[in-house]
Amino acid sequence: MKGMSSLAPRVTAPRSQRSALAWLRELAPLFLAGAALLAFWKLITVAANYPAFLLPAPESVAGRFLAALGDGTFARHLPATVAEVLLGFAAGGTLALLLGYLLARSHLAERLLSPYLVAAQATPILALAPLIALWFGSGLLSKVIICALICFFPIAVATMVGVRSVDGGLVEMAQSFGARRRQLLTTLEVPAALPQIFGGLRVGVTLAVVGAIVAEWAGGERGLGVLINLARGSLFDTPLLFATLAAIALLGVGLYVVVVLVERQVIGGRS
Repeated sequence: MKGMSSLAPRVTAPRSQRSALAWLRELAPLFLAGAALLAFWKLITVAANYPAFLLPAPESVAGRFLAALGDGTFARHLPATVAEVLLGFAAGGTLALLLGYLLARSHLAERLLSPYLVAAQATPILALAPLIALWFGSGLLSKVIICALICFFPIAVATMVGVRSVDGGLVEMAQSFGARRRQLLTTLEVPAALPQIFGGLRVGVTLAVVGAIVAEWAGGERGLGVLINLARGSLFDTPLLFATLAAIALLGVGLYVVVVLVERQVIGGRS
């Protein structure tokens, strides 16, 4: 009977259900941490009795968030920020991938360009944003440039490190079999460097959100950064300020999750 029972088919959950359970297990600590943070925030507002203009309660911010969604406040400002982030991330990421590969494969390019790249990265974007807005205007172009600049460095460095980490023995073996430079790039170097590249993309997409907000502070008519200035300035609406910060955080988290999902599809499909 034991042998017969061991031969019985095992009942397993469908693949979609297993995926949903895996996501729930991954997100459970995040939800718990968020609940703890909200509880601590509420406790501070109750214990210290802060006025709403100084530190609004979580339910006040949530109500203002929903009101901003309902009255079209976010609808007027969010699309501009999303467009700036996506265009800046695409431009900066593409340039970073190309230059990162060049730095990895050319020691001359590294010696010539690395000091300038490090110097540009060390310069605060808050100092560069007014100059870029002055040179290129306060329209979309200047904001895309700022987003591209701020996300460029981590992606370029990750690409350089990833390409350099490819086993030299594999490269020599492929070359001995007659592999050309394009074949090395597409079949060996890029697939091996993908984990590091996606690590840089994760950082870069969140920095692109920061770049968009800084660019909107430097000048603009639409965007979540502009809405922050309005909320803390002429409107003096602290709950709206917190609600806008929450929207920015959700935008960054959402884009980060998109990069992670693409990474799982690409790298998972190759494994």
